[in-house]
Amino acid sequence: MAYGSFRQFVEALDQAGELTRITVPVETDLVISEWANREMKSPEGGKALLFEKPTVDGKPSQFPVAINTMGSRRRMAIALKLNSVEDLAQEIQLILKAKPPTDLREGWSLLKQGLNLLHARPKHAKEGACQEVVHTFDPNQTSNLKPQTSLSDLPILKCWPKDGGRFVTLPNVHTRDPETGARNVGMYRMQVYDGLTTGMHWQVHKVGARHGKRYYERGERMPVAICLGGDPAYTFAATAPLPDGLDEILFAGFIRKKSVELVPCKTIDLEVPGDVDFVLEGYVQPGEMRPEGPFGDHTGFYTAVEDYPVFHLAAITHRRDAIYPTTIVGIPPMEDFYMGDATVRIFLPVFKMNFPELVDMTLPPEGVFHNLVFVSIRKQYPYQAFKVMHGLWGMGQMMFSKYIVVVDEDCDVHNTSEVLFRLCANTDPERDSTIIRNPSDSLDHAPTSQNIGSHMGFDATRKLPGENYHRSWPELLKMTDEAQAIVDALRKR
Repeated sequence: MAYGSFRQFVEALDQAGELTRITVPVETDLVISEWANREMKSPEGGKALLFEKPTVDGKPSQFPVAINTMGSRRRMAIALKLNSVEDLAQEIQLILKAKPPTDLREGWSLLKQGLNLLHARPKHAKEGACQEVVHTFDPNQTSNLKPQTSLSDLPILKCWPKDGGRFVTLPNVHTRDPETGARNVGMYRMQVYDGLTTGMHWQVHKVGARHGKRYYERGERMPVAICLGGDPAYTFAATAPLPDGLDEILFAGFIRKKSVELVPCKTIDLEVPGDVDFVLEGYVQPGEMRPEGPFGDHTGFYTAVEDYPVFHLAAITHRRDAIYPTTIVGIPPMEDFYMGDATVRIFLPVFKMNFPELVDMTLPPEGVFHNLVFVSIRKQYPYQAFKVMHGLWGMGQMMFSKYIVVVDEDCDVHNTSEVLFRLCANTDPERDSTIIRNPSDSLDHAPTSQNIGSHMGFDATRKLPGENYHRSWPELLKMTDEAQAIVDALRKR
């Protein structure tokens, strides 16, 4: 069954030996971040950490802090209640194979239909556990509410020394298109300005920004709800590279094999999962911008100060036993690497649907997500590697991939040393590389102009006739099976 709360997930990690409890007071200003950074860089991602007595500016917080909860392959599987994330990939593959799609658009449509059939449609309720405690900041609100609690009372981390302030780093941001009513759940960091306002860092390429633009054009205040905690399937769905039209709530229901129960917010016209730990209800006002940053980002560098929309808090609702979930990003490997790795493994069947020659793909941690992509293919014809590169650059967030290296099927893309060997051995730089112009990640500081940059592809596959190679391609060294078997037997004596 699905997790009924974030606390249930934390307890599952504890029972699996994947959790370290810290019972001494620890400050949310840099100290928890330093502790977590060391843990994330431990072998295999270390352990999840539960800080039972966090302090905010020296004052105890009533809410424990959990971090690095998905920072290993094993914890990612536990988060999704799987033996391995490959199990979920196989389920998606079965849906796609039920009726072979003819193109990528049809494939996504088929996947959406399959999710609809598999108990994924959300249910609706009047209220949920996330509203056991309600604090409102609307002066027109007349109901009997408990004493106010603001953002200043939550154990929100300051992650790195030169950050512009404290940042909410694992928010599931719920928005809705004012014209179509389509829902989106994204993850956009939020810098805390004071107890009632934050920045809303949705970049120009994101769906949240597109929804915002439509509200701005209409001159209407935009309702926004931020959820923290609950079933980790919600967080994974919010970060998944789903195309427009594939609802994150629907996908979360598919992942957890149980419909998400939605409840109406108290002060805005949005629905949220009823079993999350915290809900921050509020709005973004058209035209209101404020400097946001710096922020120590997943690039390993501080991102610059820029103007972003301002989120105004109207209410905080939460469970009585709420745990505050958070993460930090920085020089890899960090927790986000394991989340991204799981995403690639799970959605590999979708990539293979559009590229039948594709064998495997990975985004190594050194590439901080999309900066570096390794792809292996079954090569059949000249320039097939370039066909795959350009196809990937045309797929959603893969457009941000700065470097793509394509190798033959016998190369293990998860072994960076082996890929670099093929790259150096099999390429003539002039013949086997290509440079294009494409949208780039807003957080990438290297391009001359923000949001636009160059991307480079390398064909590190063996060369075929017709690829401007006029000699016989040499054979890779390999020992005989017989000799290997003899040595295996001798070593066991």
